[in-house]
Amino acid sequence: MAQAFTDFDTGLLLTLDALLKDQNVTHAAARLNITQSALSARLTRLRQLLNDPLFIPAASGRGMTPTPHANSLQPELTKLIDRLSDFINAAHLFEPQSSKRVFRIAATDNPAAILAPDLIPMIKAQAPHVKIAFTVPDKARIATHLEQGDVDLFIGTAEDGSNDLIATNLFQDEFVTAQRIGHPRGNQPITLDEYCSLDHLLISTSGGQFQGMIDAALAEQGRERSVSVSIQSYGLAPLVLSNSDCICTLPSRFLERFKAVLDIFAPPLVLSPFQMTLFWHPRMRTDPAHTWLRKLVVHATSRQRGSEAAGPLPR
Repeated sequence: MAQAFTDFDTGLLLTLDALLKDQNVTHAAARLNITQSALSARLTRLRQLLNDPLFIPAASGRGMTPTPHANSLQPELTKLIDRLSDFINAAHLFEPQSSKRVFRIAATDNPAAILAPDLIPMIKAQAPHVKIAFTVPDKARIATHLEQGDVDLFIGTAEDGSNDLIATNLFQDEFVTAQRIGHPRGNQPITLDEYCSLDHLLISTSGGQFQGMIDAALAEQGRERSVSVSIQSYGLAPLVLSNSDCICTLPSRFLERFKAVLDIFAPPLVLSPFQMTLFWHPRMRTDPAHTWLRKLVVHATSRQRGSEAAGPLPR
């Protein structure tokens, strides 16, 4: 019995199904897009495996008549082919409304704070049962985590990726300076002298630092600022700013969400814009659920600044 089972293949099952439906060798061969001689060879093999003639010439001389055994096989054969079809297509179907898939996006605090407020409502609107996790990336092992499926997507700078990953430009952003509405200095554009004299809030992703890239840019001009508050979370920055006289220079996509409580200005020194990139592993290229998520991520960032925000999504 085991040997007979292993000798069956999809081609034999489809041949039996076609013959039961058409009861004609010519029509069945055309349905399967094979030659009549190839179909006859399959029928011979089926007769050997099932120990039954299965089909005999029709009394009219046209077509074939199934034996009682062949007829008895048809209902289960139809179910088996349907199940095989479902099995083959399962990996190529994704129904957001019913999916309970868990997605993990690795991103540092900055891109996560920029992306999450738009992305999460989009996901929940289309896929109410899907779960989404933002995790802090281990950049040294991010390619391995993506390959193993521990992480679905990674958002970082171009330098954070590797040649083993697929990448697309996600968005470009510039730095702006913010203060609370009603700040004692007023709301006029800020000068470099004012900038250096005021207390600053700095976000230190590593924790506890009081200097960063802005201090390096000031040092090139022979200037320095006073950083009196260092925090590790972007989410805490608007709360501190709106309840103190500190100022802070952060990405504009993040700060513009808080215009109701913050005044935003161009900083009084030249700071280069930065590019964020979306990475994923090639093995997920054709996964329909993953493709759906990637498109939502790109759409979420492009909504914030118009179509210029994101580049084309590689396939």
